[in-house]
Amino acid sequence: MSCFCVALVEYKTISGKSLQESIEGEMSGDLEELLVAIVKCVKNVPAYLAERLHQGMKGGGTDECTLNRIMVSRSEIDMLDIRAEFKKLYSYSLHSAIESDTSYCYGDCLKKICGGDD
Repeated sequence: MSCFCVALVEYKTISGKSLQESIEGEMSGDLEELLVAIVKCVKNVPAYLAERLHQGMKGGGTDECTLNRIMVSRSEIDMLDIRAEFKKLYSYSLHSAIESDTSYCYGDCLKKICGGDD
C-alpha cells in the first residue's frame, strides 16, 4: 500500500469522513475536480479511467477526445484492468458500451483497441 493510501485511511480514521468527501464539501469548481481526480487515481487508476470512459460515452454526445486519449494511451498498459473495473462499476462491458455509443470505422477501431467483450 502506498504512503498516500495509508494517509487516506488515517485521514478517514481521524476526521470521520474520507478525503474525497471533505474535498467535495469544502471546495468547488476546477480545484475540486482536480483534487477529487487525484484522490480517485491514487485509490484505483483503472477504476478512475473506467469512470472517465463511461462519462465520455454517456449522454447525448460522445467525448471522442477522452475516449481516444485513454484507449490509446492505456492499450498496452492496463486495458484489461480498466475493462474489469468498467464491468464491475456499470454491469456491462466496455466493449458493448463502445459498440452502442460509436459507429462505423471509429467504433470498430476502438473495439479493436479495447480487445474482447468481457
